[in-house]
Amino acid sequence: MDRSIKKYLCGLGILYLFILGFSASILQAQELSKGQLVYVPIYSHIYYGDREQAFLLTGTLSVRNTDPAQSIILLQADYYDSNGKLIRKYLPKPISIGPMGSTRFIVKSSDTAGGSGANFLVRWKAETEVNPPILEGVMIGAAGQQGISFTSRGQAIKDK
Repeated sequence: MDRSIKKYLCGLGILYLFILGFSASILQAQELSKGQLVYVPIYSHIYYGDREQAFLLTGTLSVRNTDPAQSIILLQADYYDSNGKLIRKYLPKPISIGPMGSTRFIVKSSDTAGGSGANFLVRWKAETEVNPPILEGVMIGAAGQQGISFTSRGQAIKDK
């Protein structure tokens, strides 16, 4: 076999191994955890137009247990305004979310106290290491024939 062909095939083999290794690292499951404090943006309104008119939104905090075998326990779901002031504690006592289960908390569109920079801090724990839950903000609003919807993903800011 020609030397340049051998070099070419060797290079392809190395490239293949690199791509295979890179792909495997992307497909790996997220690290397991026994609990986290998670920040979730939730917008009670957004602004539009030159006059910065407020478009009111209904916000939903969605908490989804992604572990197929273990429950998680929600300890805290606190709603804060744009200045970081606590507005409301949505969870009077801890609740359990079963494997693959979910729960939600609603901020009504008429509740403008949070402002455009509102957020939730959610604390959860588990008895054993589990797949971390997915926490998302889902915002939706409609006025006349205008409608808007979008999501925001929670970010773990502290492990248990």
